[in-house]
Amino acid sequence: MGIAALALLLFAATAAASCRDDVVDLRGPWGQARFTVELADTPDSQARGLMHRESLPRGAGMLFVYDSPRRVAFWMRNTLIPLDMIFMDATGTVTRIHHEAIPLDETPIDGGTGVLKVLEINGGLARRFGITRGSEMRHPRLDQDTAAWPCD
Repeated sequence: MGIAALALLLFAATAAASCRDDVVDLRGPWGQARFTVELADTPDSQARGLMHRESLPRGAGMLFVYDSPRRVAFWMRNTLIPLDMIFMDATGTVTRIHHEAIPLDETPIDGGTGVLKVLEINGGLARRFGITRGSEMRHPRLDQDTAAWPCD
């Protein structure tokens, strides 16, 4: 095997390793961030979300995965830690961010229409990293043909 073929193989392995179900990458003019995530992709896991947890590691989060774009709203019932909610469309582009949702607050947090994915992270991190509307997510649960930042 030639050096060029070996380099290509190593690059492909690195790219594939960076695009996993348990990892979300975000990028924008502000830079890049990576979070280790749990998936909420069933009605039960979506209803439970991050309720009853007393902490969340700094580089962790939960990714809500829907089958098709929709209007979503969240609340903080039984959620003990402040969260940032990052709403994304079918391309993985951030359409809305709700900063520092208040623990235990039952006021609906509207994500808007056309939401396919929602990333919840520790409250304040979106501002600290500089994550803004228009930022892009890379994740294998996006349609890679239409993703703003595909895994390939």
